[in-house]
Parts: sequence; C-alpha cells; structure tokens
Amino acid sequence: MKYVIIGNGVAGTTAAANIRKTDKEGEITILSDESYPFYSRIRLMELISGEADENGLVIYKNSWYERNNIKLLLNTHVSEIENKKKEIVISSGHRLIYDKLLIATGGLSFVPPIPGFDKQGVFVLRTLKDAIAIKNYAENSKKVLLIGGGVLGLETGNSLRKTGHQITVVEYFPSLLPRQMDKDGADLLKAQMEKMGFTFYLNATTREIMGNDKVKGIKLEDGASLDCDMVIISAGVKSNAKLSENLGLQLNKGVQVSDKMGTGFQDIYAAGDLTEHRGIFYGIWPAAEKQGEIAGINMAGGNALYKGTTPSNVLKIAGINLISAGDTDAEGKLETVIQKDREIFTYRKLVIKDNNIVGCILYGNIDGWKKIKKAIDEKKDINPIKKSLEEWNLEVL
Repeated sequence: MKYVIIGNGVAGTTAAANIRKTDKEGEITILSDESYPFYSRIRLMELISGEADENGLVIYKNSWYERNNIKLLLNTHVSEIENKKKEIVISSGHRLIYDKLLIATGGLSFVPPIPGFDKQGVFVLRTLKDAIAIKNYAENSKKVLLIGGGVLGLETGNSLRKTGHQITVVEYFPSLLPRQMDKDGADLLKAQMEKMGFTFYLNATTREIMGNDKVKGIKLEDGASLDCDMVIISAGVKSNAKLSENLGLQLNKGVQVSDKMGTGFQDIYAAGDLTEHRGIFYGIWPAAEKQGEIAGINMAGGNALYKGTTPSNVLKIAGINLISAGDTDAEGKLETVIQKDREIFTYRKLVIKDNNIVGCILYGNIDGWKKIKKAIDEKKDINPIKKSLEEWNLEVL
C-alpha cells in the first residue's frame, strides 16, 4: 500500500504516525514545501523573542522519520493531483503514485487588500521561515505595528516587546480577542497589557501602509497616521485550498470532509486547517491533531469517526494565562457565573445553557480548568450543584 501525505504539519504527521501503527509495511511519503521537518507553530514566538532557535522548535527530528520508515521530502511543492491516475505531480515534474492520499496543506495567513502590503518591512507569521524573517528584520527596527489584536498578533507583539521594541496594535473590532473573550474580559486584558507598555487603537481600520519601498507607517480610515519601522499583519487564517480547488473538491470555508475525513473523492482524505467539518472551520491545533489521527486510522483500513472538537484555546497572552472554551457568550444572552478582580487582573466566567456548562473564560487564574473541561465534554447536569458553582466552588464538579 502506498500512502502519500501532502503537508508536514500536525495533521499530516499525526496521520502518518497512525497509519504506521496499523500498517507496518506500507510505504508512507510526506511531501512538504517547507525546509524543516515537523515543528511547533505554537512556539514560533519563542524564536522571535530569542528564547528558542530553529532546531529547538522541531518536534520530530530526522531520526523519527527513519525509525518509523516514513519518507519525508522537504522543499517539495505539489503542482497537481491527478485523481483518475492516482498520481501526484510535483514542481520538478516528477510523479508519485498513491493508493491512499491525505491532503493536509493547512492554512495561510489572511492578508486584507491594504494598499502597500507588499512594501519591505511588512510581514505575516505562519511558518518558521516567516518567524526567522521577522526576527532578522526586527534587529534593525524599533517601532513595531501589528494589524490585528487576536491571539497571534498579541503573542507576536509580546515577543518583540521582550526584545525592547515599542508595540502598537491596531484592531478592527472594538475589543481584543473577539473570538476568545467577551467585552469585560477583553477590557481587563487591554488594561493589563497597557500597563506593560502596549498601545492600542481599537475599532480602527487601516487605510494604507505608508512609505516608498520600505514601510514608514500606516494611515487609518479616520485620517490618523502612525509611525513604525515594521508592520506585522495578523488578520486571521484561511485554508490553503488552491490544490484542492483545482482538483474539484467541495469548498466552503475549507474543504468539506465527512466524519471519516473523506472528501467525497475515492481514497482521498483531508485534515487540519484546510478543512471544514459539519460547517465548522476550526483552525486550531487540537482539532487538526485529532483529524489527522482519524484520517490516518481510516486510510489504513480502520473505521474511526471524528465527532468534532470543543473549540478551546489554552494560551499565554503576554505571559498571562488564558483559557477560552466553547461558547463564551460574547453577546450576553445566556446564564453566566462571573468572578472578576481588577486589582489582580483575574476574570473567570462559566456559561450555562440547559443546566450544562457550555463554555468558559479563565483569565489570570486557570485553576479548575480540567474539571470544567470534563463537565463541558460530558454535558454534566449541574442543576444540583449550581449554588456551589455560583460561589466558584469547582470541587463539586
């Protein structure tokens, strides 16, 4: 059996590992257009801040691929999939035959059509190559402007703050972390980060990136101008679906997949940030890892089903613990239990629907997270213990 996996991120690598658990003899080939074996995207910030180097971010060294008899082809771009012939065409013109194929090409940084986005000194952060470029350019820069106040933007900003840079964040939405926090929690986060030295412009839209060949600043829609030496655009992720689109796979926010990670094309699977499952585009590491596991099992002849992933983010924002999971009730429509202390910058919230905990925010104090997650996953009936939860006694969970 010949297995070909396009993409060496968490989904593709996890799939390969699970194929090998079942099929000890099959031929597994992973194709990657990057220069490094499987590494941690989550830790790219540590490279930017100088707390880790390229080798330190690599999760599976070459020895892992050798030990598992997996062929890894780096710097290899796939130009076409010919599904009727079951062949992969790479940019060199070489062809690979497959019996089972996994497309795990992941995501791409979304870049809004801002005039000047192609100037020298404008970056996105998605790959190790991006992180190295940011780190090198920052060595001769002082003022850094981030377009986007989401998780990636704030973490990148904090890494550069550690290296002595002035950080300004321009965010389109009226509050930070619109996907992970409600307004009260986001306001507390903003206050704490301002105390650390961040400057924020919220509810602001970038009209233009200024400068001749090299970036000198940005202009906002309200006419205000902000000076900077470099710009990092962190406006979200979109699926890297060009290859899949050319193949004719069904696309919405991503490639639509079944519970078995099938694409509707015989013997072709998809997993990770490329995909949409039951109308949900996750774009998070835990979902990609689980989807890769399910795809690998099924490619090797198993019968595993992906039942979805509770959207959760376990993060450190500027060194501050934050866990956001499930429905955070940003619009204030559900029953909630909230504990807030502005003096020590903590904000904890349980979101309740039909006597189940359906989401939470834990900011500054993440005690009890495992109990809360278990209650969410198991849809635990909390009606008998609601009074204790209102006093934040999580032991009853």
